[in-house]
Amino acid sequence: MRKEWEDFRVAGAFLTIFPVARGLTMEPERLGRSMAFFPAVGITLGLGLVVMNWLLSALIPRAVLDCLLVLTMIAVTGGLHLDGIADLIDGLVGGKDREGVLRIMKESRVGAMGVVGLVMVVLLKYLCLYHVPLEMKSAALIFMPGAGRWIQVVLASYCRYIRSGSRSGSAFAEYAGEREALIATATLIVTAFVLFKMTGIFLIFLLGLAAMSLIRYFQARLGGVTGDVLGAGTEVIEVLTLLLVLALY
Repeated sequence: MRKEWEDFRVAGAFLTIFPVARGLTMEPERLGRSMAFFPAVGITLGLGLVVMNWLLSALIPRAVLDCLLVLTMIAVTGGLHLDGIADLIDGLVGGKDREGVLRIMKESRVGAMGVVGLVMVVLLKYLCLYHVPLEMKSAALIFMPGAGRWIQVVLASYCRYIRSGSRSGSAFAEYAGEREALIATATLIVTAFVLFKMTGIFLIFLLGLAAMSLIRYFQARLGGVTGDVLGAGTEVIEVLTLLLVLALY
């Protein structure tokens, strides 16, 4: 259990701004292995949002509180995945071929379409969360970040990483495989069933279809994934999760 706890801490340090992995080495094998606990880190973040929602719900108007919940999620993750969605949108809009897309994604500047896409993703997330029924709010807050980090494991495990040697992304993708994907998926399935009962199984099925679609699309369009793609996948699945909760409830 000690190794698993340390892997969880490594995942938490990578996915959040909290220095929870002090004293641990960050060799590539450990980075890849830690992906198994990405959904667990997301669920932990969701539990923190639930506590925040419970503490402030009697003090702050619902619309303002939901905005604060979204902003808190952005703050504790350092906006890591929002950068990915902006870069990906810029690349897909401006790049005529695979090389063009990857070149634009690598640029430090964010283009107009990236900004528009970024704003729309955050706005969609806020509006969806605001309209989630109050009795399902806690379940949505817990499940959404878990599902968003689960897709990173799936994409890294079943897609080729096409920027070898770039920062830590290649280490995650190179050493993540079926074991990590299985643990991450099992974590998400159990969480979905606990939170949503049998509806949660249907929700997992729909998210699985979305994951397969993303895998096929990125393999065909880019030949694989990059760190930006993994981050963008998180944002896409988080928004989709909230949309599905709205549709099912």
